Amino acid sequence: MNEPSRHHPARILDANANRAREALRVLEDGARFLLDDPEASRGFKELRHALVEVIGSLPSGLLESSRETAGDVGRSIRVDSEFTREDPLAVIRAAAGRLGEALRSIEEWSKTIDPEVAARVEVLRYRSYELTAELAARFPVRGPQWRLCVVLTRALCARSPEEVVRSVVAGGADCIQVREKTLDDRALLAWIEQVVGIARPAGVSVVVNDRVDLALASGADGVHLGADDMPIEAARRLAGGRLWIGATAHDLDEAQAALDAGCDGLGLGTMYPSRTKPDCETRGPGFLSDFLAAHPEVPHLAIGGIDVERTTELSALGCRGVAMSGAICAADEPQEVAREVLEALHGREPMPQ
Repeated sequence: MNEPSRHHPARILDANANRAREALRVLEDGARFLLDDPEASRGFKELRHALVEVIGSLPSGLLESSRETAGDVGRSIRVDSEFTREDPLAVIRAAAGRLGEALRSIEEWSKTIDPEVAARVEVLRYRSYELTAELAARFPVRGPQWRLCVVLTRALCARSPEEVVRSVVAGGADCIQVREKTLDDRALLAWIEQVVGIARPAGVSVVVNDRVDLALASGADGVHLGADDMPIEAARRLAGGRLWIGATAHDLDEAQAALDAGCDGLGLGTMYPSRTKPDCETRGPGFLSDFLAAHPEVPHLAIGGIDVERTTELSALGCRGVAMSGAICAADEPQEVAREVLEALHGREPMPQ
């Protein structure tokens, strides 16, 4: 056969076939050596062999003759996050993300060469989603344990929203959750990007309410999903390991279901009657105590009707983080409220001015 041009899609298929096989090996090793799970290990091994078989059905020598490692402009492109993994779950999620991306690229570009190959790769891609979600759910959840998450809604802000963001960052909040129900997508994306631009230089995380797509597009750190939003498993397939994914739990059954689905942390509530969500049933601090007894290591944020005095009560029960909206956003001095909440949460001396 004629040697393909260096611009031929076969180069893309070759690179992504290698990438997918490497990711599958990482996932197989995690199942085999960390979980001692023969079924999960076998699943990834079978998927790897199936991929080799599909790629092998392409014209003989097509991929090998298109390979040009020395001329690959991507070889020298590196980002710091490639060399850091917080824990085994982060390794699994990174490999799962690479696998899904590689299979999707093979599927799309093989359509220009052999549509039957594309169709077979699509089947493998969906199977990979099932296997990786099941594997990730087997590893302990490890995510950031924020102390104070400010749930930011522009309409609740007594000062300009930008001032509120800068103020709570200065006051020590370590997470800002953007929650807007009325902005159109373009305006919401621009607003999230603005919040990220203020928060990230200070080391403060930004979480987007409901919208996985806008969280990814804006460069936010995470997404918080409600009961009517995209399922956690689907969000993980879409985001891979690029986003922290949180959920809300109103009882222990909901908490366990969210953890089994692969969430990274939970909002627990509502703790007290809330002006922001007056229709939500109040669960009370007893739910927090029950959750901490069942899941002492899982990152959590108590939510609903929380103020400084109630933070003190929750802290005495072992609460490690709270989420607040109107009590901070509507305050004349959000920075001072944030400081007081953190002092109440940790029982510390007042933070220095």
